[in-house]
Amino acid sequence: MASRVLAAFILLISISSFSSAEEKEHVLTLDHSNFTDIVSKHDFIVVEFYAPWCGHCKSLAPEYEKAASVLSSHDPAIVLAKLDASDEANKELGTKFGIQGFPTIKILRNGGKNSQEYKGPREADGIVDYLKRQLGPASSEIKSAQDSATLIDEKKISLVGIFPKFAGEEYEKFTALAEKLRSDYGFAHTLDAKLIGRGDSSVSVPTIRLLKPFDERFVDSQNFDLEALEKFIEESSVPTLVIFDNDPNNQVYLDKYFNTPSSKVMAVVNFSSDSYTSFRSTYEELAASYKGKGLIFLLADLENSDNLLKYFGLNSEQVPLILVQKTNGDKYFKDNLTPNEIAPWLKDFVNGAVRQFIKSAPIPETNDEPVKVVVTNTLAEFVFTSTKNVLIEFYAPWCGHCKKLAPILEEVAVHFEKDAEVVIAKLDATENDVPGDSFEIQGYPTMYFKSASGKLVSYDGDRTKEAIIEYIEKNKETKTATAQTGSKDEL
Repeated sequence: MASRVLAAFILLISISSFSSAEEKEHVLTLDHSNFTDIVSKHDFIVVEFYAPWCGHCKSLAPEYEKAASVLSSHDPAIVLAKLDASDEANKELGTKFGIQGFPTIKILRNGGKNSQEYKGPREADGIVDYLKRQLGPASSEIKSAQDSATLIDEKKISLVGIFPKFAGEEYEKFTALAEKLRSDYGFAHTLDAKLIGRGDSSVSVPTIRLLKPFDERFVDSQNFDLEALEKFIEESSVPTLVIFDNDPNNQVYLDKYFNTPSSKVMAVVNFSSDSYTSFRSTYEELAASYKGKGLIFLLADLENSDNLLKYFGLNSEQVPLILVQKTNGDKYFKDNLTPNEIAPWLKDFVNGAVRQFIKSAPIPETNDEPVKVVVTNTLAEFVFTSTKNVLIEFYAPWCGHCKKLAPILEEVAVHFEKDAEVVIAKLDATENDVPGDSFEIQGYPTMYFKSASGKLVSYDGDRTKEAIIEYIEKNKETKTATAQTGSKDEL
């Protein structure tokens, strides 16, 4: 039996060796040493910024490789590449392209001079189709009803420029807009408005018609100022009521919803419950009545809302519920509400009569480890009102860099255990609200140092035991300095 297993193992190695010799990896591997040289040689190249420990990156890898194989035979060939943006040596490139999460895919044009975020599918066929469209002209002409049916996807947002002639300032601005936003929307242009099939067919002046699969189905603009156009598109491309369920067609609107800089109203209800129809009807009317007043509305099915509820520190037993998150991050909510309670509660919120909701993990029953656990409800005690020197890490449990830093912080904390004036602490930023007016958290881990006298600064030094200890020793203050502030030591 053992010999049989060994033979099978040897055969497997032989096959693997043969396959690896025959198969070619079509995804280019980039790093800080070759990035500029390779990218500068391409008018169009796609780069995935990934981290080896990222689960989503691992899932994307085989699909990305399949797409790269297919696109390598395209005429012209479309090159797909990848860069480990978690590698310390490559971090500057990640910063340059605004990488804040993994995986992030960028379409780089003109030798890397222009960058657009890839917003297409994450499976091979979808990647291929999306990138082929990105390689062609930003906007295609509609000359017939057949062109219209081919170029306009009834399930997506499309923008069609209607012109008396393909020339002039308006046409040039439309072309520039299409080039800039081609990753987000489908663009087309025509001389004949009736070919579009929606809206006024007798347009005589340059017009942009935004077609959408929701609300009023189309809306026109004749203002070709680029800033005004982008605002028009942004406001028109989010449904009055965004639905969060298992329909993949709604994903693009969810992305827009959460990226729109407006106060967000979110309701969670069981779509299978007896009260759903009444709840949705009331909520839709409410969303329509507040349209254009700085509030945007989402209705989520309980079945798909585990992560949403967890993010806000809520649970399924509180559903139906309504929650508002303002642009400054403040949150307000009402749980176990009936359809008749929705409108009065929102009116109270608008009038400032609803108390703010703060998400905080439970206060630990014991906190005797070297690195102290801080939650939102103890942040003031440990940081703001404390007269000790505090180094606090804001982390995410799933973050690879945070996991790597954890034992280092532990060693730092052990080093300062006998120093009563120094505290090493950590706060899980995925389970606790972090006041944005005091801390700027753009990635994990983020560390801040608060001196005994209250000076709060971001720690940007090396993440080694020696560097952190040296920084604290250099910047810590004694109680003599603290006494001058009149603060009380509460730790």
